Amino acid sequence: MPDQPATILFASPQSALLAAIEPVLLKAGSRVKVVLTTPAALTAMTASEPPVLALLDTALPGMQIDNLLAATFATENGRRFPILLIADAVEPAWLERLAEGVIDDIILRTEEPAYWQLRIDLALRAFHSTREIDILREAAALSVRTDRLTGVLNREALLAALFRETDRVQRFNGSMCFAIFDIDDFGHWNSRLGIDFCDELLRHVATRTMRLLRSYDLFGRLGMDEFLIALPGCNVANALLLIERLRTEVFSTPFRISGESIRLSACCGLASSHGRSPVVVLREAEEALHCAKAAGPESIQVFGEAVRPAHAPVTYLSPTSGDELIAW
Repeated sequence: MPDQPATILFASPQSALLAAIEPVLLKAGSRVKVVLTTPAALTAMTASEPPVLALLDTALPGMQIDNLLAATFATENGRRFPILLIADAVEPAWLERLAEGVIDDIILRTEEPAYWQLRIDLALRAFHSTREIDILREAAALSVRTDRLTGVLNREALLAALFRETDRVQRFNGSMCFAIFDIDDFGHWNSRLGIDFCDELLRHVATRTMRLLRSYDLFGRLGMDEFLIALPGCNVANALLLIERLRTEVFSTPFRISGESIRLSACCGLASSHGRSPVVVLREAEEALHCAKAAGPESIQVFGEAVRPAHAPVTYLSPTSGDELIAW
C-alpha cells in the first residue's frame, strides 16, 4: 500500500486566503486539511497522527491563539511539528512566542504565494534538523547514564539518583532499603564459558530483575557481576520479600543461551536507609554482602543482623527435572 502524502493543517476562516495558498501546498505533494475554528485546530494538532506543519490564522474564532498553543504543548507528546502564524502584522506578542520557541515563524497574510512556499520549506527543514539534534543529544545523555552492556544505570548515574531519592525520603520522613546482589562464582563462568557468553548471562539477569521492580525503584550495575536495587518506601521486611522473588524468578529458572541451560545463584546484602547518606548505606550493604558471600552461595545478610542460612538447592536440579543443566 503506497504511503499517504503528508498533511498540512490550514486553520483559517478566510476562504480567499486558502484559495490563494492551497496550490502552493499541493504542489509540494501534501494534503491540506482545512479547519475554521481553534477547537477544530486543537483536535487536529493533538491527534495521534498530527500534521507535518500547522498554519494558524490569528483571526481564528473559538479561543485565543495563546490558549490553543498552550493546550497543544500540554499534551503527552507535546508539539511534534512546526507551527507558523498567519497575521496581519508582526506584533510584539508574536515575536515573544517566536523567541520562546512556541511558534516557528510568522507570515503576513498579504505576502505572495512564492514567499509562503519559501517560509514553509525553511520551517520544515529547521524543525527537522532541531529534532534530529535533540534525538542525538538524548541518546548521548542516555549512554552516559546507562551501563553499555545491560542497559541499566551505571555506577555514577545510580549514585546521583540515590542522592536525589534520599533527599525525598528525608523530606517525607519515608523509608528506603538498599539491596546489593552478586552472582556466585561468576569468575568460574567466565573461565568456563567465555566473556561473550557471560555478557549475555548478565543481560538476561538485568532483564529478569527489571521485570520485578516498580517504575520508581532504582536499579543499576555496580561492578562486573554486582547489581544494586534501591527500594523507596520499603523496609527490610519488604526488601526480603523482593529478594526471595529474585531468587525464585530470576535465578531459579535456568538461563538458556546458545543451546545451553545455565543455572546461576546470587548472594545478597541489605541495608536500610533511614534517610542517611547513600554513601554510608551503600557501604553497609556492601559489608552485608561480604558476610553473605562468606556464608556460602545464595546467602542473604541484613546489615547488623545474624547471617541468614543459604537455601537448599531448588527442586528442578533433581534428575527428574528434565533439564540438562550446567551448574556450579
